[in-house]
Formats: sequence, C-alpha cells, structure tokens
Amino acid sequence: MENKIIEKFTENNLKIDEKIAKNLKKFNNLLIEGNKICNLTAITDEDEVIEKHFLDCILPEKFFSANSKVIDIGAGAGFPSIPLKIYRPDLNIVMVDSLNKRIKFLNDVISSLNLEKIIAIHSRAEELAQKEDYREKFNIATARAVANLQTLCEYCLPFVKVGGKFIVYKSGNIDEEIEKSKNAIKILGGELELVEKYKIGENDRSIVVIKKIKSSEKKYPRQGNKPKTNPI
Repeated sequence: MENKIIEKFTENNLKIDEKIAKNLKKFNNLLIEGNKICNLTAITDEDEVIEKHFLDCILPEKFFSANSKVIDIGAGAGFPSIPLKIYRPDLNIVMVDSLNKRIKFLNDVISSLNLEKIIAIHSRAEELAQKEDYREKFNIATARAVANLQTLCEYCLPFVKVGGKFIVYKSGNIDEEIEKSKNAIKILGGELELVEKYKIGENDRSIVVIKKIKSSEKKYPRQGNKPKTNPI
C-alpha cells in the first residue's frame, strides 16, 4: 500500500515521503480493525481509501496556514484530521464528535501513531461552541461529509476567531448549497472567500473557504438540533 500511496500522491503533485506513506498505511490498518467494532467507513478497498479518503483530505492542505489551530467538527473516523495531521505535523488539531465509540477509536489512532498536538473531544458542537475555551478560539474550523453548508456554517463559524477561516470539504455540485447558505454566512459573521473545484480520479470535489469577518452572535449555534431541522 505504501508504494501505491506514493504513486498516487506524486500523480497529484503532492510531496510525499516514506514516513508519511507508512503512517497512512498504519492508519488504514487501524481503520480496518476499528470498522469491526464501530461503523467508521464504507470505503475499505485500498485504492479507494487512498483516493477517496487520503488524497481527498490532504489535497486542500494548501488552505491550512502554518501552525494553525484547527477544530474538526463531526470528525467521525478522523477525516480530514488524521491524514492532515500525518501530512502536516505543524497543525494543532481538536477533533470533535458526538459518538463516544468514535472518540475511543480516534484516541487509539493518536496513541498508535504517536501523534502530537491533536486531541479528540466527545461533545456536540452546539454545546462546545458555548464554552469560553473553544468559542472563537480557532484559526480554522473544518468539516467533511457532515451536513449541508447552511447547517455547517451555524455549527462551525462560532468556533472561528475573527480573521480566521471555515474550510469545508464538499462534492463538486456545490453551487445551489452556496446560494442557499448566503444568509447564514452573513448572519454568522462570515464572508465567502473562494470556492475551488477539482477532480480526484473520477470524483468532482469542491473546497469552500469562508472568512470570519465579525463575531458570531452568542445565540448561535442554536440548541436542540435546530441548525439541521430549521437552517438559518
């Protein structure tokens, strides 16, 4: 698998060395074992893991400025955080997920790979965002395959400090979501900075970057699943 990783990354103009490839392979092995206990991913084929998980998480690393303090909302099995951390050790990452089984898995990964400056927290985003130690304390919030953009803005922008960014991993078909999210972005103190569309293999992908230009009102994110059931 290591050789395949190096080959795929090189094809996509990403610098890669044996240490990174080895750690990504170890992460894949942990993912396979963890999947037996907890439903972490439906993607298990080696080639698909490399393309749809590893490359997908790491290709946008250019948007993550050096030494950024990052929070990953709905971290799940550790995407994009774990591959990003393996590739970019400078990032200081907090992973947040509401399911304790996934947090246990993420802690096992952190320990097994001897990763530093990365922690996993069991919490709901709407509760954590109201805590002083986390609210508007991050250079970057990120999310991948969690919810629609309107909902994600409410969950994530309150974590981002003014001047920071919300970086969202999305499919290529993003135009309608962006249009529907314009009001939420504005209300939550954001401003659409850029959308970059690209392909990974046959898959269309997009990265949406929203800049935080003013503080989010304290009432956001709303409690009781309202960001999902009644988006701004």
